[in-house]
Amino acid sequence: MPIIHLPERRPHRFGLAALTGAAGVLCFAPFGLFWLAPLIWLGLFALLRRAETPREALLTGLVFGLGFFLFGVSWVYVSLSIFGGMPWWLAGPAAFLFCAVMALFPMLAGWVFKRWQPAGDCRQAIFFAILIALVDWLRSWIFTGFPWLAVGYSQAAPSPLAGFAPLLGVHGLSLLVALAGALLCRWRIGLGFIALLALSGFGLRQVAWTEPVGEAVSVALIQGNIPQEMKFRPEAFIRTLDLYRDLIAANPAQLTLLPETALPVFLDQVPPDYLEELKTLARRHDGDLIVGTVTGNVADAYYNSAITLGSAPLQIYSKQHLVPYGEFIPPGFDWFMKLADIPMSSFSRGPEKQPPLAVAGQQVAVNICYEDVFGEEIIRALPAAGILANLSNTAWFGRSLAQPQHLQIAQMRATETGRPMLRATNTGMTAIIAADGTVQAVLPPFTTGVLKGEVRAYAGMTPYTRFGNWPALGLMAALGLLALTGMRRRAA
Repeated sequence: MPIIHLPERRPHRFGLAALTGAAGVLCFAPFGLFWLAPLIWLGLFALLRRAETPREALLTGLVFGLGFFLFGVSWVYVSLSIFGGMPWWLAGPAAFLFCAVMALFPMLAGWVFKRWQPAGDCRQAIFFAILIALVDWLRSWIFTGFPWLAVGYSQAAPSPLAGFAPLLGVHGLSLLVALAGALLCRWRIGLGFIALLALSGFGLRQVAWTEPVGEAVSVALIQGNIPQEMKFRPEAFIRTLDLYRDLIAANPAQLTLLPETALPVFLDQVPPDYLEELKTLARRHDGDLIVGTVTGNVADAYYNSAITLGSAPLQIYSKQHLVPYGEFIPPGFDWFMKLADIPMSSFSRGPEKQPPLAVAGQQVAVNICYEDVFGEEIIRALPAAGILANLSNTAWFGRSLAQPQHLQIAQMRATETGRPMLRATNTGMTAIIAADGTVQAVLPPFTTGVLKGEVRAYAGMTPYTRFGNWPALGLMAALGLLALTGMRRRAA
């Protein structure tokens, strides 16, 4: 017996699909209603089952995706219009088009589900969950990847299901959440499965996959809160340098992190005496700084980089997963970038494999901006690195959902790897995240401040660190064989 009743008319069902998609964003930060996620995916599952043809299921998935992404990543418009300088009449359609492209993934899931829908409630639930997890995974690498708001991120700590992250990663969590929701079509089975997942996840949260090693180091994470419209202006350059120097001087630590492009010029354009002053400040505690800046030159190649200053020799990490349009121009889109005013939008990619930075007696794996969205890239630096560090500048997205969503993504990376994550951001959210994914401390966004604390490195390997997404994909394949037994094909 179904536990929800759907409208009879198709337009009403499409409207319900859009509202369900928009409500799905409530499962993620900053709202944090992780317990709502199974009900959201039950709603989509029920709508797809009610669809009469694959074409109707395709449209259902599309409008669900539009509701989900237009609400969840509306901050794309902010970056294009307010800070990118693009006129509103062009930024609006461009942001809508971006969300529409993202909506193609649930659209694909809807069409495939109805086209090859198996017999039986449980088989259909399994098939649905596999498709939802699979399109999330596809979204993580196709067109360079944009896995923002993958279903599994809704289950970052404090959700008990976060216990599965060191085993299956975020895409495995997407599978479990969608399956839990779809099985609610048989509510006794669904509730039992959710209870089993919650208890198992809670138990897995007690497993110490990694362990702390060595002594704790003091850390200072600088949040400069430089307005994006002022960040690259020459008249603000000296004030920016003075601000960071003063914050560093007033908050000594063994390891100090500054945000992405904290020094918003090429490294060789920074006054040498200023760099020497930063080195001296870092060496007060035999410590080091990690600072975001730009390396290289316009004539050959330039990189979005993090450099070290202090007791350790100079080391450089250069960002290797670049943001399309923001950091590199896809072929054929030069005309588009001429309509926007985005400084330094033609970065080169750094090497795929770069060693951790040896600073303050630790091995620190640095990632820049949204590189921490890609779990299988983060684990390349493991097991050598004992600490993860993210340098970001989300000022591009204004006062939006982007900052808390990004913090939640960082929580998932810490949980998957069993490593603490340090986040130094320009406008938020600067945070210290424990190895189990819980946020130990965080600065309020859009404030100038320094987050101080102590962090220990961790050693060891979680299953996800060893095998990446393969266990999750293997589980999808195994369940797929079960679900497709007795499948039937429907006409378009």
